Amino acid sequence: MSPPQPARRIALDVIMAVRDSDAYANLLLPVRLGRAKLSEADAALATELTYGTLRMQGYYDRVIAMAAKRSTDKIDPAILDVLRLACHQLLSLRVAQHAAVDESVELAKTVGSNSAVGFVNGVLRTITRSDAETWRKRVLAEAESGEEALAFEFSHPLWVTRAIRQVLVAEGREAELESALAADNVAPRVSIAALPGESDPAELDAWPAPFSPVGAILDHGDPLNLPAVREGRARVQDEGSQLAALTLSRARPIRPGEQWLDLCAGPGGKAALLAAEAASGGAILTANELVPARAELVRKALAVFASPPEVWELDGTSIGDLYPGAFDRILLDAPCTGLGALRRRPEARWRKQPSDVAGLGNLQSRLLTSAIVALKPGGILAYVTCSPHAAETKAIVTSVLRKAAHVERMDTPAVLQGIAKEPLDLPDATHVQLWPHRHGTDGMFIQLLSRA
Repeated sequence: MSPPQPARRIALDVIMAVRDSDAYANLLLPVRLGRAKLSEADAALATELTYGTLRMQGYYDRVIAMAAKRSTDKIDPAILDVLRLACHQLLSLRVAQHAAVDESVELAKTVGSNSAVGFVNGVLRTITRSDAETWRKRVLAEAESGEEALAFEFSHPLWVTRAIRQVLVAEGREAELESALAADNVAPRVSIAALPGESDPAELDAWPAPFSPVGAILDHGDPLNLPAVREGRARVQDEGSQLAALTLSRARPIRPGEQWLDLCAGPGGKAALLAAEAASGGAILTANELVPARAELVRKALAVFASPPEVWELDGTSIGDLYPGAFDRILLDAPCTGLGALRRRPEARWRKQPSDVAGLGNLQSRLLTSAIVALKPGGILAYVTCSPHAAETKAIVTSVLRKAAHVERMDTPAVLQGIAKEPLDLPDATHVQLWPHRHGTDGMFIQLLSRA
Protein backbone atom coordinates (compact mmCIF):
# COMPACT_ATOMS: atom_id res chain seq x y z
CA MET A 1 0.00 0.00 0.00
CA SER A 2 1.13 3.55 -0.70
CA PRO A 3 1.31 6.17 2.10
CA PRO A 4 -1.94 7.94 3.01
CA GLN A 5 -3.03 10.68 0.64
CA PRO A 6 -1.68 14.09 1.81
CA ALA A 7 -5.16 15.61 2.12
CA ARG A 8 -6.25 12.87 4.53
CA ARG A 9 -2.97 13.03 6.45
CA ILE A 10 -3.33 16.78 6.96
CA ALA A 11 -6.96 16.41 8.00
CA LEU A 12 -6.05 13.77 10.58
CA ASP A 13 -3.16 15.83 11.93
CA VAL A 14 -5.40 18.87 12.42
CA ILE A 15 -8.20 16.82 14.00
CA MET A 16 -5.72 15.23 16.41
CA ALA A 17 -4.25 18.65 17.30
CA VAL A 18 -7.74 20.01 17.99
CA ARG A 19 -8.39 17.13 20.39
CA ASP A 20 -4.95 16.81 21.93
CA SER A 21 -3.72 20.41 22.11
CA ASP A 22 -6.92 22.49 21.99
CA ALA A 23 -5.82 23.83 18.61
CA TYR A 24 -8.24 25.85 16.51
CA ALA A 25 -8.91 24.21 13.16
CA ASN A 26 -9.59 27.52 11.41
CA LEU A 27 -6.11 28.74 12.43
CA LEU A 28 -4.09 25.54 12.08
CA LEU A 29 -5.51 24.14 8.84
CA PRO A 30 -4.53 27.10 6.60
CA VAL A 31 -0.96 26.88 7.94
CA ARG A 32 -0.74 23.17 7.18
CA LEU A 33 -2.23 23.64 3.72
CA GLY A 34 0.20 26.44 2.97
CA ARG A 35 3.18 24.31 3.92
CA ALA A 36 1.98 21.30 1.95
CA LYS A 37 1.36 23.27 -1.25
CA LEU A 38 -1.51 20.99 -2.23
CA SER A 39 -3.45 21.35 -5.44
CA GLU A 40 -6.69 23.32 -5.18
CA ALA A 41 -8.68 20.07 -5.32
CA ASP A 42 -6.63 18.37 -2.58
CA ALA A 43 -6.77 21.48 -0.40
CA ALA A 44 -10.56 21.53 -0.79
CA LEU A 45 -10.71 17.83 0.17
CA ALA A 46 -8.53 18.38 3.26
CA THR A 47 -10.74 21.29 4.29
CA GLU A 48 -13.96 19.31 3.89
CA LEU A 49 -12.53 16.30 5.70
CA THR A 50 -11.35 18.41 8.62
CA TYR A 51 -14.37 20.62 9.16
CA GLY A 52 -16.92 17.97 8.23
CA THR A 53 -15.45 15.45 10.65
CA LEU A 54 -15.31 17.97 13.50
CA ARG A 55 -18.87 19.15 12.89
CA MET A 56 -20.37 15.67 12.82
CA GLN A 57 -18.14 14.15 15.50
CA GLY A 58 -20.98 13.51 17.93
CA TYR A 59 -23.05 11.70 15.33
CA TYR A 60 -20.10 9.66 14.07
CA ASP A 61 -19.21 8.63 17.61
CA ARG A 62 -22.64 7.03 17.96
CA VAL A 63 -22.16 5.11 14.72
CA ILE A 64 -18.69 4.01 15.76
CA ALA A 65 -19.90 2.84 19.18
CA MET A 66 -22.58 0.70 17.54
CA ALA A 67 -20.22 -0.77 14.96
CA ALA A 68 -17.44 -1.40 17.48
CA LYS A 69 -19.81 -2.64 20.19
CA ARG A 70 -17.97 -0.52 22.74
CA SER A 71 -18.13 3.02 24.08
CA THR A 72 -15.92 5.51 22.26
CA ASP A 73 -14.18 6.40 25.54
CA LYS A 74 -12.77 2.86 25.45
CA ILE A 75 -11.10 3.50 22.07
CA ASP A 76 -7.61 4.97 21.78
CA PRO A 77 -8.12 8.70 20.99
CA ALA A 78 -5.91 8.72 17.88
CA ILE A 79 -7.61 5.63 16.50
CA LEU A 80 -10.98 7.18 17.26
CA ASP A 81 -9.94 10.22 15.21
CA VAL A 82 -9.09 7.90 12.29
CA LEU A 83 -12.52 6.27 12.57
CA ARG A 84 -14.30 9.64 12.71
CA LEU A 85 -12.48 10.77 9.60
CA ALA A 86 -13.44 7.53 7.86
CA CYS A 87 -17.08 7.90 8.90
CA HIS A 88 -17.26 11.31 7.27
CA GLN A 89 -16.08 9.81 3.99
CA LEU A 90 -18.35 6.77 4.21
CA LEU A 91 -21.53 8.43 5.47
CA SER A 92 -21.42 12.01 4.19
CA LEU A 93 -19.20 12.16 1.11
CA ARG A 94 -19.19 10.45 -2.26
CA VAL A 95 -15.92 8.65 -1.60
CA ALA A 96 -15.53 5.09 -2.84
CA GLN A 97 -15.83 2.73 0.12
CA HIS A 98 -12.67 0.82 -0.66
CA ALA A 99 -10.67 4.05 -0.92
CA ALA A 100 -12.01 5.38 2.38
CA VAL A 101 -11.36 2.09 4.19
CA ASP A 102 -7.93 1.45 2.69
CA GLU A 103 -6.70 5.00 3.29
CA SER A 104 -8.02 4.91 6.86
CA VAL A 105 -6.22 1.64 7.55
CA GLU A 106 -3.00 3.22 6.29
CA LEU A 107 -3.58 6.22 8.55
CA ALA A 108 -4.16 3.87 11.49
CA LYS A 109 -0.76 2.30 10.87
CA THR A 110 0.86 5.71 11.47
CA VAL A 111 -0.78 6.29 14.87
CA GLY A 112 -1.61 2.87 16.31
CA SER A 113 -0.47 -0.70 16.92
CA ASN A 114 -1.08 -3.70 14.66
CA SER A 115 -4.07 -4.71 16.75
CA ALA A 116 -5.47 -1.18 16.46
CA VAL A 117 -5.09 -1.35 12.69
CA GLY A 118 -7.07 -4.58 12.61
CA PHE A 119 -9.69 -2.99 14.85
CA VAL A 120 -10.07 -0.04 12.46
CA ASN A 121 -10.43 -2.38 9.51
CA GLY A 122 -13.08 -4.45 11.28
CA VAL A 123 -15.14 -1.45 12.45
CA LEU A 124 -15.10 0.16 9.02
CA ARG A 125 -16.08 -3.10 7.30
CA THR A 126 -19.06 -3.26 9.66
CA ILE A 127 -20.03 0.32 8.85
CA THR A 128 -19.87 -0.32 5.10
CA ARG A 129 -22.36 -3.20 5.35
CA SER A 130 -25.19 -0.69 5.89
CA ASP A 131 -25.96 2.50 3.99
CA ALA A 132 -26.00 6.01 5.49
CA GLU A 133 -29.78 6.11 5.89
CA THR A 134 -29.80 2.82 7.83
CA TRP A 135 -27.18 4.18 10.21
CA ARG A 136 -29.18 7.39 10.62
CA LYS A 137 -32.26 5.41 11.63
CA ARG A 138 -30.26 3.35 14.12
CA VAL A 139 -28.80 6.47 15.73
CA LEU A 140 -32.15 8.23 15.97
CA ALA A 141 -33.77 5.13 17.44
CA GLU A 142 -31.58 5.64 20.53
CA ALA A 143 -32.98 9.13 21.20
CA GLU A 144 -35.36 9.50 24.13
CA SER A 145 -37.12 12.60 22.77
CA GLY A 146 -37.61 14.53 19.55
CA GLU A 147 -35.25 17.19 20.83
CA GLU A 148 -32.57 14.60 21.54
CA ALA A 149 -33.09 13.07 18.10
CA LEU A 150 -32.34 16.45 16.52
CA ALA A 151 -29.25 16.80 18.70
CA PHE A 152 -28.07 13.35 17.54
CA GLU A 153 -28.86 13.88 13.87
CA PHE A 154 -27.30 17.32 13.56
CA SER A 155 -24.42 16.55 15.91
CA HIS A 156 -24.95 19.15 18.62
CA PRO A 157 -24.65 18.67 22.36
CA LEU A 158 -28.14 18.43 23.84
CA TRP A 159 -27.63 21.51 26.02
CA VAL A 160 -26.78 23.59 22.94
CA THR A 161 -29.83 22.26 21.10
CA ARG A 162 -32.02 23.20 24.06
CA ALA A 163 -30.50 26.69 24.29
CA ILE A 164 -31.17 27.36 20.60
CA ARG A 165 -34.69 26.00 20.91
CA GLN A 166 -35.37 28.28 23.90
CA VAL A 167 -34.48 31.39 21.90
CA LEU A 168 -36.52 30.30 18.89
CA VAL A 169 -39.53 29.58 21.11
CA ALA A 170 -39.25 33.11 22.53
CA GLU A 171 -39.28 34.44 18.96
CA GLY A 172 -42.31 32.33 18.06
CA ARG A 173 -40.12 30.41 15.62
CA GLU A 174 -39.75 26.99 17.26
CA ALA A 175 -40.42 25.31 13.92
CA GLU A 176 -37.04 26.61 12.72
CA LEU A 177 -35.02 24.50 15.18
CA GLU A 178 -34.09 21.83 12.64
CA SER A 179 -33.06 24.49 10.11
CA ALA A 180 -30.98 26.29 12.73
CA LEU A 181 -29.10 23.12 13.67
CA ALA A 182 -28.61 22.12 10.04
CA ALA A 183 -27.17 25.55 9.20
CA ASP A 184 -24.39 25.06 11.76
CA ASN A 185 -23.16 22.15 9.64
CA VAL A 186 -22.89 24.10 6.38
CA ALA A 187 -19.61 25.81 5.57
CA PRO A 188 -20.12 29.60 5.46
CA ARG A 189 -19.41 31.66 2.39
CA VAL A 190 -16.45 34.03 2.54
CA SER A 191 -17.73 37.50 3.45
CA ILE A 192 -15.61 40.59 2.88
CA ALA A 193 -15.97 44.07 4.37
CA ALA A 194 -14.72 47.00 2.26
CA LEU A 195 -13.48 49.60 4.75
CA PRO A 196 -15.25 52.89 3.98
CA GLY A 197 -12.83 55.51 2.71
CA GLU A 198 -10.27 52.82 1.93
CA SER A 199 -12.18 50.54 -0.42
CA ASP A 200 -15.59 49.94 -1.95
CA PRO A 201 -17.57 46.72 -2.50
CA ALA A 202 -17.80 47.58 -6.19
CA GLU A 203 -14.04 47.18 -6.66
CA LEU A 204 -14.09 43.65 -5.28
CA ASP A 205 -14.45 40.75 -7.68
CA ALA A 206 -17.30 39.37 -5.60
CA TRP A 207 -21.08 39.39 -5.26
CA PRO A 208 -22.67 42.24 -3.26
CA ALA A 209 -23.61 41.15 0.25
CA PRO A 210 -27.39 40.89 0.71
CA PHE A 211 -27.60 43.18 3.75
CA SER A 212 -24.34 44.95 4.60
CA PRO A 213 -23.77 48.16 2.63
CA VAL A 214 -20.00 47.62 2.90
CA GLY A 215 -20.03 43.86 2.29
CA ALA A 216 -19.34 41.43 -0.53
CA ILE A 217 -19.51 37.65 -0.86
CA LEU A 218 -16.70 35.69 -2.47
CA ASP A 219 -17.96 32.66 -4.39
CA HIS A 220 -14.64 30.85 -4.64
CA GLY A 221 -10.90 31.31 -4.54
CA ASP A 222 -8.48 32.86 -2.08
CA PRO A 223 -9.58 36.30 -0.80
CA LEU A 224 -5.91 37.33 -0.72
CA ASN A 225 -6.05 37.28 -4.51
CA LEU A 226 -8.11 40.47 -4.25
CA PRO A 227 -5.80 43.54 -4.14
CA ALA A 228 -8.00 45.37 -1.61
CA VAL A 229 -7.83 42.42 0.80
CA ARG A 230 -4.12 41.92 0.24
CA GLU A 231 -3.49 45.60 1.00
CA GLY A 232 -5.71 45.64 4.10
CA ARG A 233 -8.28 48.00 2.61
CA ALA A 234 -10.89 45.23 2.76
CA ARG A 235 -11.13 42.42 5.30
CA VAL A 236 -12.53 38.94 5.53
CA GLN A 237 -15.35 39.48 8.01
CA ASP A 238 -18.70 37.80 8.54
CA GLU A 239 -21.62 39.91 7.39
CA GLY A 240 -23.17 39.66 10.86
CA SER A 241 -20.06 41.23 12.39
CA GLN A 242 -20.22 44.00 9.81
CA LEU A 243 -23.84 44.70 10.69
CA ALA A 244 -23.06 44.73 14.41
CA ALA A 245 -20.40 47.42 13.97
CA LEU A 246 -22.51 49.46 11.54
CA THR A 247 -25.51 49.37 13.89
CA LEU A 248 -23.43 51.41 16.32
CA SER A 249 -21.62 53.67 13.87
CA ARG A 250 -24.73 54.51 11.83
CA ALA A 251 -27.31 54.62 14.63
CA ARG A 252 -27.32 58.40 14.16
CA PRO A 253 -25.21 60.97 12.29
CA ILE A 254 -21.66 61.35 13.57
CA ARG A 255 -20.71 64.65 15.19
CA PRO A 256 -17.07 65.63 14.57
CA GLY A 257 -14.96 65.10 17.67
CA GLU A 258 -16.99 62.20 19.07
CA GLN A 259 -14.98 59.77 21.17
CA TRP A 260 -15.58 56.08 20.41
CA LEU A 261 -14.38 52.98 22.25
CA ASP A 262 -14.12 49.36 21.16
CA LEU A 263 -13.93 47.84 24.63
CA CYS A 264 -12.96 44.25 23.76
CA ALA A 265 -11.38 44.79 20.36
CA GLY A 266 -9.36 41.63 19.68
CA PRO A 267 -8.62 40.43 17.07
CA GLY A 268 -9.54 43.74 15.42
CA GLY A 269 -12.07 43.11 12.65
CA LYS A 270 -14.86 45.28 14.05
CA ALA A 271 -12.29 47.83 15.27
CA ALA A 272 -11.04 48.31 11.70
CA LEU A 273 -14.55 48.88 10.39
CA LEU A 274 -15.36 51.26 13.25
CA ALA A 275 -12.10 53.13 12.67
CA ALA A 276 -13.03 53.67 9.02
CA GLU A 277 -16.52 54.79 9.99
CA ALA A 278 -15.14 57.11 12.69
CA ALA A 279 -12.64 58.68 10.30
CA SER A 280 -15.37 59.37 7.73
CA GLY A 281 -17.30 61.44 10.28
CA GLY A 282 -14.46 63.05 12.18
CA ALA A 283 -14.78 60.85 15.27
CA ILE A 284 -11.88 59.36 17.22
CA LEU A 285 -11.76 55.64 18.00
CA THR A 286 -9.81 54.05 20.82
CA ALA A 287 -9.48 50.26 20.88
CA ASN A 288 -8.90 48.23 24.02
CA GLU A 289 -7.78 44.62 24.35
CA LEU A 290 -6.57 43.05 27.59
CA VAL A 291 -4.59 40.14 26.12
CA PRO A 292 -1.25 41.43 24.72
CA ALA A 293 -1.10 38.98 21.80
CA ARG A 294 -4.63 39.93 20.75
CA ALA A 295 -3.85 43.62 21.25
CA GLU A 296 -1.01 43.19 18.77
CA LEU A 297 -3.48 41.69 16.29
CA VAL A 298 -5.67 44.77 16.76
CA ARG A 299 -2.70 47.04 16.01
CA LYS A 300 -1.99 45.09 12.83
CA ALA A 301 -5.66 45.33 11.84
CA LEU A 302 -5.56 49.10 12.28
CA ALA A 303 -2.17 49.69 10.64
CA VAL A 304 -3.77 50.42 7.25
CA PHE A 305 -4.95 53.82 8.47
CA ALA A 306 -2.75 56.91 8.08
CA SER A 307 -3.30 57.72 11.77
CA PRO A 308 -4.11 54.38 13.42
CA PRO A 309 -6.30 54.50 16.52
CA GLU A 310 -4.62 54.06 19.88
CA VAL A 311 -4.80 50.55 21.34
CA TRP A 312 -4.98 50.14 25.11
CA GLU A 313 -4.26 46.97 27.05
CA LEU A 314 -6.54 47.56 30.01
CA ASP A 315 -8.96 45.36 31.92
CA GLY A 316 -12.28 46.27 30.36
CA THR A 317 -14.06 45.93 33.69
CA SER A 318 -11.98 48.85 35.03
CA ILE A 319 -12.46 51.29 32.15
CA GLY A 320 -15.67 52.71 33.61
CA ASP A 321 -13.82 53.71 36.78
CA LEU A 322 -10.81 55.01 34.85
CA TYR A 323 -12.77 56.93 32.20
CA PRO A 324 -16.25 57.72 33.55
CA GLY A 325 -18.55 59.43 31.06
CA ALA A 326 -15.77 59.68 28.46
CA PHE A 327 -17.20 58.09 25.32
CA ASP A 328 -19.99 58.97 22.91
CA ARG A 329 -20.21 55.47 21.45
CA ILE A 330 -18.98 52.17 22.83
CA LEU A 331 -18.91 48.74 21.24
CA LEU A 332 -18.87 45.90 23.75
CA ASP A 333 -18.33 42.74 21.72
CA ALA A 334 -18.31 40.62 24.86
CA PRO A 335 -16.38 37.37 25.30
CA CYS A 336 -18.91 34.56 24.90
CA THR A 337 -19.32 30.87 24.11
CA GLY A 338 -19.28 31.55 20.37
CA LEU A 339 -22.33 29.34 19.78
CA GLY A 340 -23.32 31.65 16.96
CA ALA A 341 -20.22 30.73 14.94
CA LEU A 342 -20.33 26.92 15.10
CA ARG A 343 -20.35 26.66 11.31
CA ARG A 344 -16.88 28.22 11.12
CA ARG A 345 -15.53 26.90 14.45
CA PRO A 346 -17.03 23.40 14.50
CA GLU A 347 -14.95 22.11 17.41
CA ALA A 348 -16.37 24.79 19.73
CA ARG A 349 -19.57 22.80 20.22
CA TRP A 350 -17.59 19.99 21.85
CA ARG A 351 -15.33 22.25 23.93
CA LYS A 352 -18.00 24.34 25.61
CA GLN A 353 -19.98 23.22 28.64
CA PRO A 354 -23.08 24.69 30.30
CA SER A 355 -20.84 25.80 33.17
CA ASP A 356 -18.95 28.06 30.73
CA VAL A 357 -22.11 30.11 30.23
CA ALA A 358 -22.34 30.97 33.92
CA GLY A 359 -18.68 31.90 34.16
CA LEU A 360 -18.85 34.10 31.09
CA GLY A 361 -22.09 35.66 32.31
CA ASN A 362 -20.34 37.15 35.32
CA LEU A 363 -17.67 38.69 33.07
CA GLN A 364 -20.25 39.93 30.56
CA SER A 365 -22.21 41.67 33.33
CA ARG A 366 -19.11 43.34 34.73
CA LEU A 367 -18.00 44.51 31.29
CA LEU A 368 -21.43 45.89 30.47
CA THR A 369 -21.61 47.70 33.80
CA SER A 370 -18.17 49.21 33.17
CA ALA A 371 -19.14 50.26 29.64
CA ILE A 372 -22.27 52.01 30.90
CA VAL A 373 -20.21 54.01 33.40
CA ALA A 374 -17.78 54.98 30.62
CA LEU A 375 -20.62 56.21 28.39
CA LYS A 376 -21.37 59.92 28.14
CA PRO A 377 -24.90 61.15 28.84
CA GLY A 378 -26.67 60.90 25.51
CA GLY A 379 -24.19 58.28 24.33
CA ILE A 380 -24.91 54.97 22.61
CA LEU A 381 -23.60 51.53 23.59
CA ALA A 382 -23.84 48.35 21.51
CA TYR A 383 -23.80 45.13 23.50
CA VAL A 384 -22.88 42.35 21.07
CA THR A 385 -22.22 38.63 21.40
CA CYS A 386 -21.61 35.92 18.80
CA SER A 387 -24.05 33.70 20.64
CA PRO A 388 -27.83 33.37 20.69
CA HIS A 389 -27.85 31.83 24.19
CA ALA A 390 -30.40 33.75 26.27
CA ALA A 391 -28.12 33.71 29.33
CA GLU A 392 -25.44 35.58 27.37
CA THR A 393 -27.75 38.02 25.65
CA LYS A 394 -31.12 39.20 26.92
CA ALA A 395 -30.52 38.01 30.47
CA ILE A 396 -27.28 39.98 30.79
CA VAL A 397 -28.85 43.17 29.49
CA THR A 398 -31.91 42.79 31.72
CA SER A 399 -29.90 42.10 34.87
CA VAL A 400 -27.51 45.03 34.35
CA LEU A 401 -30.25 47.51 33.45
CA ARG A 402 -32.07 46.74 36.71
CA LYS A 403 -29.26 48.68 38.40
CA ALA A 404 -28.94 51.36 35.71
CA ALA A 405 -32.18 53.32 35.63
CA HIS A 406 -30.57 56.03 33.48
CA VAL A 407 -29.99 53.57 30.62
CA GLU A 408 -32.64 52.25 28.27
CA ARG A 409 -32.89 49.91 25.33
CA MET A 410 -33.06 51.42 21.86
CA ASP A 411 -35.19 50.00 19.06
CA THR A 412 -32.23 48.14 17.59
CA PRO A 413 -34.18 46.36 14.81
CA ALA A 414 -35.43 49.73 13.51
CA VAL A 415 -31.88 51.08 13.46
CA LEU A 416 -30.54 48.05 11.62
CA GLN A 417 -33.39 47.96 9.12
CA GLY A 418 -32.50 51.54 8.24
CA ILE A 419 -28.91 50.49 7.53
CA ALA A 420 -29.40 47.16 5.74
CA LYS A 421 -29.72 47.14 1.95
CA GLU A 422 -32.64 44.71 2.12
CA PRO A 423 -35.20 44.13 4.89
CA LEU A 424 -34.09 41.63 7.52
CA ASP A 425 -36.48 39.02 8.93
CA LEU A 426 -36.46 40.15 12.57
CA PRO A 427 -39.17 39.21 15.09
CA ASP A 428 -40.62 42.07 17.12
CA ALA A 429 -38.21 42.94 19.94
CA THR A 430 -35.89 45.74 21.01
CA HIS A 431 -32.84 43.62 20.19
CA VAL A 432 -31.54 41.95 17.04
CA GLN A 433 -30.73 38.25 16.83
CA LEU A 434 -29.16 37.22 13.55
CA TRP A 435 -29.11 33.54 12.53
CA PRO A 436 -27.12 31.43 10.05
CA HIS A 437 -30.27 29.70 8.78
CA ARG A 438 -32.33 32.87 8.48
CA HIS A 439 -29.85 35.53 7.44
CA GLY A 440 -26.76 33.63 6.26
CA THR A 441 -24.67 35.33 8.96
CA ASP A 442 -23.15 34.20 12.21
CA GLY A 443 -25.57 34.19 15.14
CA MET A 444 -24.91 37.75 16.31
CA PHE A 445 -26.93 39.35 19.12
CA ILE A 446 -27.07 43.14 19.03
CA GLN A 447 -28.66 45.44 21.64
CA LEU A 448 -28.25 49.19 21.45
CA LEU A 449 -28.49 51.08 24.71
CA SER A 450 -28.69 54.85 25.30
CA ARG A 451 -27.74 56.77 28.42
CA ALA A 452 -29.94 59.64 29.56
